[in-house]
Amino acid sequence: MITDSKAVNVIHNPVLPGFNPDPCIIRVGEIYYIAVSSFEWLPGIRVYQSDNLAEWEYCTDILTDQIDLRGNPKNCSIWAPQLSFHDGLFYLLYTDVKSTKRPFKDCHNYLITASSIHGPWSEPVYLNSSGFDPSLFHDDDGRKWLLNALWDYRITEGNKSSGIVIQEYDQTERRLTGKPRKLFDCTPLKKTEAPHIYKRSGYYYLITAEGGTGSGHAVTVARSSELLGEYEVDPLNPMLTSRGNPELALQCAGHGSLVETPSGEWYMAHLCTRPLEGQYAILGRETALQQVYWNDEGWLRLTAGGSSPKTEVPLPGGAALKGTGSLDFRDEFDCPALKPQWNTLRILPDESWCSLKQRPGYLRITAGESVQSLFRHHIAAVRQTSPSFRAETALEYEPAMYLQMAGLMLYLNEDNYWYAYVSHEEEWGKVLRLMRCERDEFTVEPYRISVPEGGPVQLAVDVTGVMGQYYYRIQAEGEWLTLGGSQHLGFLSGGFTGNFIGIAAHDMNQFGGSYADFAYFRYQARD
Repeated sequence: MITDSKAVNVIHNPVLPGFNPDPCIIRVGEIYYIAVSSFEWLPGIRVYQSDNLAEWEYCTDILTDQIDLRGNPKNCSIWAPQLSFHDGLFYLLYTDVKSTKRPFKDCHNYLITASSIHGPWSEPVYLNSSGFDPSLFHDDDGRKWLLNALWDYRITEGNKSSGIVIQEYDQTERRLTGKPRKLFDCTPLKKTEAPHIYKRSGYYYLITAEGGTGSGHAVTVARSSELLGEYEVDPLNPMLTSRGNPELALQCAGHGSLVETPSGEWYMAHLCTRPLEGQYAILGRETALQQVYWNDEGWLRLTAGGSSPKTEVPLPGGAALKGTGSLDFRDEFDCPALKPQWNTLRILPDESWCSLKQRPGYLRITAGESVQSLFRHHIAAVRQTSPSFRAETALEYEPAMYLQMAGLMLYLNEDNYWYAYVSHEEEWGKVLRLMRCERDEFTVEPYRISVPEGGPVQLAVDVTGVMGQYYYRIQAEGEWLTLGGSQHLGFLSGGFTGNFIGIAAHDMNQFGGSYADFAYFRYQARD
């Protein structure tokens, strides 16, 4: 459960703290669902659920063995899911991005369906690759239409998103039909993406994201009396944005989607960031909610007025809070399967490398390729969900050489990480060391700490805002000792994801040639 214990009759933002970007919100009966992007982390497309819009809990992950992410570069893979429900069926659209190397984008759009949010989901239907952020609109006449951002490599300056394209989808044939048509050009904000269409009071409303996913991000609204246009832009555009207001607690507001409550109230889910020291979005892009309404002219407006995102918004009428949530997480590895908070990179966990059975009461991670591998990086990690926290683990590992290592890691991507690890070095034996990669500049700290063979090592990391410190101890009840000095963690900010805290094992001598047994993992959030 994700909540805020101080909440009284309000929704506290962000409702999904930590790396939870590109939200798509829907309601089915009395239950609300939000699906978010996963990028290179698996399982893919995390879904949360709520019955009051304020308190959210894990529901399911949708993408598992339908996809192959091995080798995909950082910030690629699974982008911007769109979830809808029509005639008793859930529809899920997503993009699998294989490359973003300019001037092109290799981004493949797919559709899967299920009668239950928990699946089973159908085999993916390939749709197109002309752009990203696919969205399916179900019109009243039974026809279905695919929208997506259109990428134009011929644009010579700036972002190459050239607007929104639409094409009909034939559900019987399970394919696109007819020709794609340009539906909407960019406004002066440019970088148009994330389209959703909602039909209300005789108008088709097109909700898009513009301005890029950074500080200029925004929600643009346009409408037309005909599905295929033309579309009139909101005269007060942008409808929601943080641009030009660096003092706001929620930055980068954009990428919105709408939901109506049973009593007729409207809310918008959108992504945001909470930069530490005004510039380091270490937690990544998060999900917030704003209450909105339709004014007399038929345009969408924030209930609170203006266009700036608020950290507190009203609860829906009649909603009640339970107040039972916590951002803390612990796993004693005494369950038959990994808890759903865990994530892995580009490959799913299985018995070949991530086992709870080989030594009951422990998670055995068989060592994979290097920390920078795009194929077999054997790491299990959880999202950082609070600006300050402490994470702790204990591992048993007996490396035979310096090419073997296992430990505790802060990880943004293969170019940005900080790793406390157990290894083995000539003339030293079993040692503790630190390595760091900062914006693709790699450093191994010069000192080593000898630790006894044949016993467990406990590792912890304590993070307060942008500063972090590793600790270790050998005796279970002994004193925690500092491992190296404190570090500024600003390099764990940037890109499309957020910081993760992971336990991992690597063997560059022979992947699969060693293993580490982890006794527990604990994450404790702090205010």
